[in-house]
Amino acid sequence: MTLTSAPSHPRVFSPAAVVASCVGFVLIGALQALYGPAIPAFREEFGLSPSAAGLGLSAHFVGGVAGVLLFDRLYGRIGNQQILGASYLLMAVGAAGFALAPNWPTALATALLAGLGFGGIDYGLNQLFAVGFGHRSTAMLNILNAHFGIGAILGPALIGAVGSTHYPAVFLGFALANLPLLLCLRGVRDRAPEPSGTAATEAPGGSALTRSLGSVLAVFVALYVLHVGIEAGVGGWEPTHLETVGYSAGVAATATSVYWLMMTVGRFLVAPIALRFSAQAIITVSCTGMTVCLLLATVPGLAPYAYAGVGLFIAPIFPTGLPWLHRAAPRARRAGALVIAASMVGGVVAGPALGKAIEWSGIRSVPLILGAVSALCLAATVWLTRTTRAR
Repeated sequence: MTLTSAPSHPRVFSPAAVVASCVGFVLIGALQALYGPAIPAFREEFGLSPSAAGLGLSAHFVGGVAGVLLFDRLYGRIGNQQILGASYLLMAVGAAGFALAPNWPTALATALLAGLGFGGIDYGLNQLFAVGFGHRSTAMLNILNAHFGIGAILGPALIGAVGSTHYPAVFLGFALANLPLLLCLRGVRDRAPEPSGTAATEAPGGSALTRSLGSVLAVFVALYVLHVGIEAGVGGWEPTHLETVGYSAGVAATATSVYWLMMTVGRFLVAPIALRFSAQAIITVSCTGMTVCLLLATVPGLAPYAYAGVGLFIAPIFPTGLPWLHRAAPRARRAGALVIAASMVGGVVAGPALGKAIEWSGIRSVPLILGAVSALCLAATVWLTRTTRAR
């Protein structure tokens, strides 16, 4: 598969810039995953309670949402090279500041700064990949986001290898790793093309979308919030559920690692599939498979394998939905920023919301609760497919 789009579609990335973008996604995946394993060291160094230590990741996510919304305002007004360059610098400065912070309030401020850059890179590269490769955009987005998963796996492994007390060195190394990527930004086109293949021009009759753009955007946002809630919910509650139904702590931890690994593998696997099948079909199959696997996870003997299946099926939803959104709502310029910000909010809200539901119904209900949310994702996908289909 070539790295550039068809000749009729203006090239947005040079081959070197594509590789650098994938490395950038490894770095943002690692950054997001570094905070959790370093919490024991935060607590000891700054004398924090568990809830106070958890604010580090919360500050990162708040910065991420702000970064998405801020850089969306700048998208199209200044060049893409400047947007991405500023994002890499903010993330590098924030990570270095977090490593060297003399107290916890300063650490939180720098975590927010790093999150600001994180949000700009997440939004900027997803946005450009969604419109920058023509009919290959869905495949390329899956490859890009698979590298986020690689970073999310490598980050905790690195902390585990050096020990959480050495987290400042890890964050400093991460900050320095951002800087060479600035040299590759010359291969990014400063002005990206407008989304093509819109639903409104697919057929003479147009689409029902023209009458319900607001509803379509609302359902896309709901799909992203819900599926990221499932993603975070499985990652957070799978170990507890597996231990509750009889597995050892070691097996439960390994099974959770396999879940994250399958998310990464799933994005690589779907890339060639995306060249032959529509985004609607891929997401429909993904939501169906995800729902079935969550129901199977209620059977103790199948639960670890079923959770691995959830990781495989949920993998394509985030990257595959973005090109579909751009085709369905080409005039809603801020739609991409809206759903990416919503996905971050979904990750933040999932923890307390699922925790409250589990308090009411018990740990064994985890897969059933998540299965019900997955069924809502499937219903949203079916509705979007029917509404955005050209007449």
